[in-house]
Amino acid sequence: MDQPDVDEPVFPISAAAELADMHAQTLRQYDRIGLVVPQRRAGGGRRYSLRDVAVLRHVQQLSQEEGINLAGIARILALQTQVQSLEAELEKLRARAAGDTRVFASDQGGRVVIMERGRRAARSEGRSLVLWRPRSRT
Repeated sequence: MDQPDVDEPVFPISAAAELADMHAQTLRQYDRIGLVVPQRRAGGGRRYSLRDVAVLRHVQQLSQEEGINLAGIARILALQTQVQSLEAELEKLRARAAGDTRVFASDQGGRVVIMERGRRAARSEGRSLVLWRPRSRT
């Protein structure tokens, strides 16, 4: 059986509020301040995904159990998103660098790029180079 798409916006605000054990007005406030921004239908109605509901529950836990204010929660959510993005980038780099010696450079935006052996970095790719060798597994 196929797994449901956790990012599919299927729940109207009333259902999402019930699933998150919150009042619908709270969800509207979170939408206004950008904590949890649901997708909109053509008529403007909010539609929440399973992922949105999970975030709403996480926000509630941080607020009620940890006593964190909404500004703090917004910062926590932003940092969690950034960590997930960095972890995904790290996995891509690990997959590309597995089992070989590679040379890495940073581009002008600070992102890590893998250089092909024997190729010089263009000016736009930055000038910081790092030679990476996997550790021997003993």
